[in-house]
Amino acid sequence: MSSAVPRDKAKVAAASIAAERRTPTVVLAAGLLAAAGFAVPWVVGSQLALTLMTQAVIHAILATSIGFMIRQNGLTSFGHAAFFGMAAYLMALNGKLDAMPAELAVLAAIAVPAAFAFFAGLIIVRLPALSFSMLTLAVAQSLYELMLRWRGLAGGDDGMAVRLPARLFGIDIELFQAPSSMFVVSWCALVAVIAILTLVARSHFGVLTVAIRENEERARYVGYHTLVPRALVFALSAAVGGLAGVLFALYNAFVTPGALHWSLSGEALIMAVIGGPQAIWGPALGAVIFFVVKNAMGDLTEHWPAIIGAMLIVVTVLLPQGISGLLNRLNRLNRRSREARKA
Repeated sequence: MSSAVPRDKAKVAAASIAAERRTPTVVLAAGLLAAAGFAVPWVVGSQLALTLMTQAVIHAILATSIGFMIRQNGLTSFGHAAFFGMAAYLMALNGKLDAMPAELAVLAAIAVPAAFAFFAGLIIVRLPALSFSMLTLAVAQSLYELMLRWRGLAGGDDGMAVRLPARLFGIDIELFQAPSSMFVVSWCALVAVIAILTLVARSHFGVLTVAIRENEERARYVGYHTLVPRALVFALSAAVGGLAGVLFALYNAFVTPGALHWSLSGEALIMAVIGGPQAIWGPALGAVIFFVVKNAMGDLTEHWPAIIGAMLIVVTVLLPQGISGLLNRLNRLNRRSREARKA
């Protein structure tokens, strides 16, 4: 058994080294995708369409945060709206109380949810999967009730405006609230998030957390500490959710307790499942599909959630790895067929 220890560590190291060699490809692809986002406002002339697309991209970032945690930790959060809403409310409360410069508030709105998730994660990632899911739901709903009932500070169910300066990071604040420019900002943020999470997943840390997910006891046996890496994944996921909340606050300049509600967590989780969390970009694809179905079917019937539910059942039963898993499988089959023809 002792000979298996260095062998297992060597496997983790070899997998991470092989993955890190593909880093330039990831960076190049991210640059091309980000550049493509600049062309969208020129192609899509409708401000309504751009508004819907911007909202879809912001929610895609939230879905990506949930998908990353499922992929790396094997844990499902029912309360990820806590980090989304926490960031949005931090932006709004800072505007009301003028506690710090807006630029610092943006950074704090990302860092605070991450820190909260890390220290909470040191306790709750030890729990069984179902207990973890229910506890995240309880935390999110507690924050929701707090903001709902604390009318003097947060406006209660009326919500509160997000007061912003004329310029943020040297950029005119109107650019963050115009659909055409905010789509580009949100799109670049989504591409950057997917690229960074892809690099993290392919790093030694990412390979280690997957190994812990698959067999935590074996990872401990070969000498790895498992608690802190799992808490760090939770924190990174929360930071991405916080980024989505910041973009939401900047774009809408208004926040309500709905940003903390379980229904938002549920929608983001559905997006992640439909898209497939095994691919980093899968939940973002699921968010696009969700918004297309929601807005297309919403014009035809008020029962569009039933259509989403039916789609979720079909994907769960027939495509356990989601739409992204199906696309990856088709891509592999196509590559094999081309190689067979060349042979």
